[in-house]
Amino acid sequence: MTIPVFGVLFLFIDIKPVLTALQQAEQTIIGFVVVAVLGWLLAWSLSLRTVLRVLDVPLSIPRSFFLFSGATFSNNVTPFGQAGGEPITAYLISQASKTKYETGLAAIASVDTLNFVPSFVFAVVGIGYYATVLTLTSHMKSAAIFLSGLGILIFGGGYYLWVSRRAVEHHLSAGLAMVAHRIASIVPRVSAPNRDTIRKRIRHFIQTIEQIATSPLQLVFALGYSGAGWLFQASALWLAFYAIGTTIPFSVVLFAIPISAIAGVTPLPGGAGGIESVLIALLVSVTSVESAIVVAAVLIFRGLVYWVPTMIGGSVVAAVTAKRVI
Repeated sequence: MTIPVFGVLFLFIDIKPVLTALQQAEQTIIGFVVVAVLGWLLAWSLSLRTVLRVLDVPLSIPRSFFLFSGATFSNNVTPFGQAGGEPITAYLISQASKTKYETGLAAIASVDTLNFVPSFVFAVVGIGYYATVLTLTSHMKSAAIFLSGLGILIFGGGYYLWVSRRAVEHHLSAGLAMVAHRIASIVPRVSAPNRDTIRKRIRHFIQTIEQIATSPLQLVFALGYSGAGWLFQASALWLAFYAIGTTIPFSVVLFAIPISAIAGVTPLPGGAGGIESVLIALLVSVTSVESAIVVAAVLIFRGLVYWVPTMIGGSVVAAVTAKRVI
């Protein structure tokens, strides 16, 4: 599905200058982009490691790095990005750390939630700094309004779900039990778990989240690692532009990356195609850089952000699966 997205994109942009810009990219700077991408993976893997330590699940730094790479691989190859990859990631965590599946799911869900906080802060700071130095364009104003609405929706919705978690547990267990029984009635030799079993699993998941919430100092460290990861991503995009002989304000990449990441919820593997389209549209509208240069820089950035963890994480998933089969 990603190929048609790029096909539509190139209907509006001449591909020849894009290829020319890619050919002129300085290889040494591309190497620094790779380093920044690895820095992002390491920072977010440390965030995952910190959360797991709160749950009394010890994990070495190298092991957490490869485990998070496997998690990113899962996000990259499943539709709807993190929403599609989290169940697979929870399985990887449970296999690598010998914990319950619900513990792994709570850990990666907590990390993904924590990652949103600094992304929102950086986006606000980026737009605010841009507004003090330059005049906000209509596109920038629209982005600011959208970001504010999204922040209210996510923080408000998250708070409501948290204070209503017992009611959520009751209704969710009933709904999942009904779905499971319907599937079991259609698929032969598949038995559906009863409602009590599902409720116990959901309760364990909620209790794990509650346990994480009791360690505010560790959450601060996890947020710090998450923020460092976003800065590494922003640096990677800035370096991608620099590699083809162009620079853009760092404040622009600070808000462009978090906003474009929202496109990861599209029904495309890892949001590929959707994220690039949003990122290109944002950068073209708020900078004076030629569209072909923007496309080339985004392709370099997204290509490495997508494929580096996919190759590393794919090996991890293959190793875990092979061990399970053997």
